[in-house]
Amino acid sequence: MENFNFYSPTYFEFGKETENKAGELAKRFGATKVLLHYGQNSVVKSGLLDRVKKSLDNENIKYVELGGVQPNPRDTLVYEGIDLAKKENVDFVLAVGGGSVIDSAKAIALGVPYDGDFWDFYSYKVRAKKCLPVGTVLTIAAAGSEGSESSVVTQTSTDTKNGYSDDITRPKFSILNPELTSSLPAYQTAAGATDIMAHVFERYFSNTPNVETTDRLCEAVLLSMVSEVPKVIANPNDYDARANIMWAGMVAHNNIVGVGREQDWNSHGIEHQLSAVYDVAHGAGLAVIFPAWMTYVCEVKGHGVERFAQIAVRLWGVQMNFANPLETAKKGITAFKNFLTSIGMPVNFTQLGAKSEDIPLLVKKFGLTGDETTGGFYNLNSKDVEAIYNIASK
Repeated sequence: MENFNFYSPTYFEFGKETENKAGELAKRFGATKVLLHYGQNSVVKSGLLDRVKKSLDNENIKYVELGGVQPNPRDTLVYEGIDLAKKENVDFVLAVGGGSVIDSAKAIALGVPYDGDFWDFYSYKVRAKKCLPVGTVLTIAAAGSEGSESSVVTQTSTDTKNGYSDDITRPKFSILNPELTSSLPAYQTAAGATDIMAHVFERYFSNTPNVETTDRLCEAVLLSMVSEVPKVIANPNDYDARANIMWAGMVAHNNIVGVGREQDWNSHGIEHQLSAVYDVAHGAGLAVIFPAWMTYVCEVKGHGVERFAQIAVRLWGVQMNFANPLETAKKGITAFKNFLTSIGMPVNFTQLGAKSEDIPLLVKKFGLTGDETTGGFYNLNSKDVEAIYNIASK
């Protein structure tokens, strides 16, 4: 295990009707005027936004509103939020929604105290020194942004989707009421679940030896997802299954399952180009890309076969073939694809709505040139990325 530091200061309020504590928690963390940030009409129609507003009113906390966050949040709304927050002297950003809303809120919170363009952070030109405090009321179990230091934003002028990670963006508090996720369509639930599993896999596939504790933590989260997701697909109102999934989403991405080990986030980066170009759900894109990445790294390049075989045995119950661990590994990858199909996820370009003729564009947008490589578990160059897109297209 490698040396590590772990900082996760978010206060979590979990359970039924906890959204009614939003005002109390905002006040506890110093809010006097809040930017209330949310997505489309669902939080309005459900009455959730009114309940949050009432909780703020009860604590005499003023607020201004900015809705309209889209999946794969855009920089245009972030700029609007920064201008509004500065004009209104906002000192706290409260996100009511899923990962896209929270990511947009984090970007606004970074941009308000900064004199330059907030995209400087997402284009990796500078590191942030200040950030407004952020709180969340989560409505979708998926991105894990409610407990993480990460956010992802799309620059509309270039269709570029970039992430920025910094501990100063971790929410001060996050309210997690599993009941708020019960009205989600099955497809959205499944896409969120895929994102959660991908966050774990990106950490699990590591070259770092002797990380049994975090291996087992990763496997526990994945086993819970395999158990609980089919339950909510069959019965959207299964509160206990929703609760397990919601907490798994947070645990998967606050990095408790990834400390002390090398990680590999290539699959997320490869998918980001799909969701930037086609505006597809991030989790659905991951359902297409992650098995393709697994196939390329394990079967084509023969890297990490033992680790792929280990997860095949521990997660999918594949019988270990000690004479031919690659066979075990391949059965595990197939089991993962079959699971994704069973919960309604696409597993190739055609099902996703992507086009194989766009692969050169996707590779270009990924951004590797010449002999450049990126990765961790297995370093990829541009030809490798192209090969993974080709596998995903079939």
